[in-house]
Amino acid sequence: MVQVCNKGMDFVLESIKAITRIHPHLKQIGNLPAIYNSQVGAEQIPILSGGGSGHEPAHFGYVGQGMLTAAISGPIFIPPCAADILEVIRFLNRGKGVFVIIKNFEADLKEFSQAIHVARAEGIPVKYVVAHDDISVETSNFKLRHRGVAGTILLHKILGQAAYQGASLDDLEALGLEVATSMATLGFATKPATILGDNHPMFQLEPGNISFGIGIHGEPGYRTVPFDSSEVLANELINKLKMKLKWQDGERFILLINNLGATSKMEELIFTNDVLDFLTLDELDIVFSKAGHLITSLDMAGLSITLCRLKEAIWLDYLEAPTDAFGW
Repeated sequence: MVQVCNKGMDFVLESIKAITRIHPHLKQIGNLPAIYNSQVGAEQIPILSGGGSGHEPAHFGYVGQGMLTAAISGPIFIPPCAADILEVIRFLNRGKGVFVIIKNFEADLKEFSQAIHVARAEGIPVKYVVAHDDISVETSNFKLRHRGVAGTILLHKILGQAAYQGASLDDLEALGLEVATSMATLGFATKPATILGDNHPMFQLEPGNISFGIGIHGEPGYRTVPFDSSEVLANELINKLKMKLKWQDGERFILLINNLGATSKMEELIFTNDVLDFLTLDELDIVFSKAGHLITSLDMAGLSITLCRLKEAIWLDYLEAPTDAFGW
């Protein structure tokens, strides 16, 4: 079964070899496309996440103290199969159950839900949360897409630290739901992604144009316009996020600026400065901010903004707690 599931997994398995050689406390789980933190305590509720590869440093980069216990990857932009996910759940369970963080994509939900169903039938307590922070819209009906994108990483850090500090399975479920429903993400691309070994772009975007509302699996956005300036881009995204989150002056928020892969650091910083300027004008209290490659889309050039309302002060403590997860 593992051989069938892992067809076309050479890229992932080679990546695992490198990661486990650079970070000796991270180990591969058997022959599976999965790694775990070998230093996690048996009393802690293990947290698992994953999805298709091509989003590095997600999800392997978030395995470590105070973040994920384990991560599993499938082929590029394709989730791991249910059989492999089930094997990882079995491996992680030490009698207290396993908590799973899933990104809201149809294929991911299918594979993870099948694995969870079988694990529960075997008597393993499993609970989960679905990341659904993307507020891009479908071009056909303008309904929110609700894909799991950069905000997923906030779930990794907040829930991971909560588990490290002794949260129960029920605690993690309640916390995950509260965090997942407090955030929103929207991004843009200046260049589409290309699959490794293939020079064909995943959607058409003429040079000098911007696609608003792209997805991390190379999906095109809802609107294409000529590039004007970083300031105009920041203003467009923040206005859409404000419509969704309906913030008031003085509210406390967490900010992530995610580099989708091939945007230069200088462009990322210029955009971040513009975003912070607009949020200051709106009199938001940004209590935590982070910018960088958090969850990418291979070589896509573009950026996204995630804003999460800080409903509980302890969330900030969880975010600021140290971790040895190399992607954070």
